[in-house]
Amino acid sequence: MDLAVALSAGSSPVLQIPTSNDLKAVMRHVAGTVSIITAGDESDRTGATVTSATALSVEPPTMIANINRSSSTWPAIARHRHFCVNILSDSQQAIAERFSGKDGIKGKKRYEGADWTVLSTGAAVLVDALAALDCEVEEIIERHSHAIILGRIVGVSVGGGSPLIYSHGQYRSIG
Repeated sequence: MDLAVALSAGSSPVLQIPTSNDLKAVMRHVAGTVSIITAGDESDRTGATVTSATALSVEPPTMIANINRSSSTWPAIARHRHFCVNILSDSQQAIAERFSGKDGIKGKKRYEGADWTVLSTGAAVLVDALAALDCEVEEIIERHSHAIILGRIVGVSVGGGSPLIYSHGQYRSIG
């Protein structure tokens, strides 16, 4: 039985060797805060929508972000050695969709329609984000399809509101 079908039917199957589609079906159950990872400078700027950015440690303040190595954001992070985690509020779904790449918009065009600034590294900071964490790359671990990026936090910006959440293929609000 296909895992996605079994889960939607309410049963709890046990699979011996899960496939990538099985993992995707399971992970749809995890609600994640939506962030935009930005990287690059004015002439070489890009970014991606993620739910895979989180604090790694508070001493020293460090973030971890996972980026698909086929993403246009990955080479910009590797080249510029910085990134910013822009945590979106529940009123910023349109920005999340624009940076998701589903509509074909790439690079600097993803930044249109919102106000941006920079902190220490030069990575773009969304002015009215729920919060933003500006990071210098400390280490990159390449595994399988993704790069695991550890970044020392060198600047923060804090706004207000409720976070935008993504779960079961839909954006949601908890506020």
